[in-house]
Amino acid sequence: MIEIKNLVKEFGTGSSAQRVLNDISLTIEDGDIFGIIGMSGAGKSTLIRCINLLEKPTEGEILINGTDITKLKKKELLKYRRNIGMIFQSFNLHMQRNVRRNASFGLELIPPKDYLPDGYTQEEYAKLSYFRKKKAKKADMKKTVDELLEIVDLHHKENAYPAQLSGGQRQRIAIARALATYPSILLCDEATSALDSMTTESILQLLQKINKERNITIVIITHEIDVVKKICNKVAVLDQSRVVETGNTDKVFSNPSSPVTKRLLGGDE
Repeated sequence: MIEIKNLVKEFGTGSSAQRVLNDISLTIEDGDIFGIIGMSGAGKSTLIRCINLLEKPTEGEILINGTDITKLKKKELLKYRRNIGMIFQSFNLHMQRNVRRNASFGLELIPPKDYLPDGYTQEEYAKLSYFRKKKAKKADMKKTVDELLEIVDLHHKENAYPAQLSGGQRQRIAIARALATYPSILLCDEATSALDSMTTESILQLLQKINKERNITIVIITHEIDVVKKICNKVAVLDQSRVVETGNTDKVFSNPSSPVTKRLLGGDE
């Protein structure tokens, strides 16, 4: 479970400080596909970057399974970050690595045992443990990456480079890389906004499959209402740095109470 309590984020200091998140409180249950929407400048991307502390909140708490990660020391934070995968709008791939080596990148960065996230099964830990050895077995690495490429349907493109792939295929590599450490949370920052409608549909189907089969909690930042309608069971609406509406997606969209939600849905304010 992710619990965000009274979160504030300011850029700058003193009288010139700009508040981009103001008293944000949300609860995201395990297994949710949770959408966060709003107009440009509402604070959506800053919020998702606070969840894994790419941005440090100015005030407030972010509890993951009861632990306030804003108070963790560096080594403890590394441990919890292994439990959070992230995919970006711009894919953030290594252009000099082929599909296979991009997918394996997270595995190459596996930290020592003491810093692995809680909640690993013995089977999952066994799949990762060999990467801490000085002489990793190529066969073990290959098996794990094969599984990832099968999940995202890119096994037939394993030797291709990002420049040779479509936008949807690049995003699938990014998803494989994010799944490599067996996270329980996957954060998606405008993950489909650069894609055409058919490719977006295939990525959304993939995210639904991952959510169902791996029981991964997914948080999606987007300005695309159709994305939220199709796969999110819950939604929060941000406006001017605040949460103005939240709840089950069907209820929020069928009976919106805030002007910004009505505007996003294309209705009258």
